Amino acid sequence: MNNRDRQILQIALPSIVSNITVPLLGMIDVAIVGHMGSAVYIGAVAVGSMIFNLVYWLFGFLRMGASGLTSQALGRRDLAEVTRLLVRSVTIAFAIALLLIVLQVPLKSLMLWLMGPTANVVPLASTYFNIAIWGAPAVLGLYGLAGWFIGMQNTRIPMFISIMQNVVNIVVSLILVFGLGMKIEGVALGTVTAQYAGLLMALALLLRCYGRLRCYLEMKGTFVRVAMGRFFNVNRDIFLRTLCLVAVNLYFTSAGARQGAVILSVNTVMMQLYLFFSYFMDGFAYAGEALCGRFYGAHNREAFRETLRRLFGWMTVVTMAYTLLYITGGQWIVGLLTDEPQVVAASRNYLWWACLIPAAGAVAFIWDGVFIGMTATRGMLVSSAVSALAFFAVYGLTVGMMGNHGLWLAMMVYLAMRGVIQTAWYRLRLINALPCKDSARSEL
Repeated sequence: MNNRDRQILQIALPSIVSNITVPLLGMIDVAIVGHMGSAVYIGAVAVGSMIFNLVYWLFGFLRMGASGLTSQALGRRDLAEVTRLLVRSVTIAFAIALLLIVLQVPLKSLMLWLMGPTANVVPLASTYFNIAIWGAPAVLGLYGLAGWFIGMQNTRIPMFISIMQNVVNIVVSLILVFGLGMKIEGVALGTVTAQYAGLLMALALLLRCYGRLRCYLEMKGTFVRVAMGRFFNVNRDIFLRTLCLVAVNLYFTSAGARQGAVILSVNTVMMQLYLFFSYFMDGFAYAGEALCGRFYGAHNREAFRETLRRLFGWMTVVTMAYTLLYITGGQWIVGLLTDEPQVVAASRNYLWWACLIPAAGAVAFIWDGVFIGMTATRGMLVSSAVSALAFFAVYGLTVGMMGNHGLWLAMMVYLAMRGVIQTAWYRLRLINALPCKDSARSEL
């Protein structure tokens, strides 16, 4: 293993741990309400969690945009811009969070209308929303901070924060629900408490590890028109790209739901296999954001290309491992996720689609990280938009003949096309734009 591989793993492995811990926040809430004596509580937390997952997903650009821009500034050794990006990202995150709080009433009405929960779930889901919305500043602020940390080549801090948040959520929720007798309010307060604990920990670690950068902070250039324009151009593309992802995922779920409860359950279980794969691949995507952005900003073409080759090498290893795992142990994994006989039996007809997921989706993960590092976000947007159109077209043409298999074929086409289009975009528009290393610079 050479030095570049070690750099990749130093960023990827903590990110993988962070990704694995993130779903635990929602799982802990469900586990707690599952012992309250009514399925209505489970439904309320499920709906409330899904609302915030969707809303916060749309603002994921706060993390990705900060990561790419920061890594490039670090590569240029422009520490003044590094500090300005931190202030810029966190300030914009807090501004968006404030807007969400101000607009919480129409936002809640819209999201409950889109989710369409049953009448007995609506009041409890509304209660959960009314409390959890106040965690928006912590969540979005952490997005900006996490993106900045990744741009600084540090994924250990986000990992520590994720682990700590889960511990706080467990302890506080258990105390409020079982110690103080609170119901849905206790679950929501536990989640919000964990979110703010994460924000405070992030700020404390920021001061401890990067306090020396305060001498470079120049507020004068933080919110100038050119800098803000670039920041919003990058984030606009990522936001629109995320809308495409959300549209495909929501339609995939709704199309499965129209085919009955069993098919919906099968598709949900199968998509968990995709999520398991994404936890690992996202770690290498983060390594692409940090390292490729840094070398791109440093004008180090040789290091950039070597990092790219190594990332695709690790992608191949992970893809082969997951494909083999799903071929040999896919049915066993399904059995762990559900013991419903009808779902387990029906999943056997679709499990081979899950075996194709790693090969279909892996390339796009790596390119997403590289494109974010280069702030070549237009390529991400184009690939997602065209692939989303292909998804709807393929499903429309095949659903009559193939049913749910047509839905899965459309998903495979969508995943694969994103990687194909991004590969073509890089070769046609980006590969020749890689800056050469200045003779006066040394590799960072």
